[in-house]
Amino acid sequence: MKLTNKRKKALEEYIAKKRLKSTRQRNIIFSEFFSYPGHHVTVEELYERVKKLSPKIGYATIYRTLKLFKECDLAFERNFGDGRTRFEPVKFEGEHHDHLICIACGKITEFENQRIEHYSREVASKNNFEVINHKVELYGYCSSCRRNK
Repeated sequence: MKLTNKRKKALEEYIAKKRLKSTRQRNIIFSEFFSYPGHHVTVEELYERVKKLSPKIGYATIYRTLKLFKECDLAFERNFGDGRTRFEPVKFEGEHHDHLICIACGKITEFENQRIEHYSREVASKNNFEVINHKVELYGYCSSCRRNK
């Protein structure tokens, strides 16, 4: 099953379970959120994209919809230390990644490293610990900001 379809099915099941309505506005927000480049979006950034497609969708609707995505385990709420809350799609099995965060310009770069994944499982196993999720966030300066220092 294609990833978008898997996410859409999960949302539809959650909406039905909670006896909510499936709306055109939610569908537009869903499409824009899951196709957002870089996938670390603030409510304000998503609002700017969505209002170009449907000017009647308000900021509060986008905020509530992102919270709904979070409730049904389709999105994480992230804070990378700059005071701005971002939302990011939850990765399904085999899609895990971590982050490099530039403390000068705020650029967020995703990376994958199998050794980190292996060591995490190894540490958990040695401590008889079941890991549900983990995150690695490395803070520093991107190449552009290092050149401009």
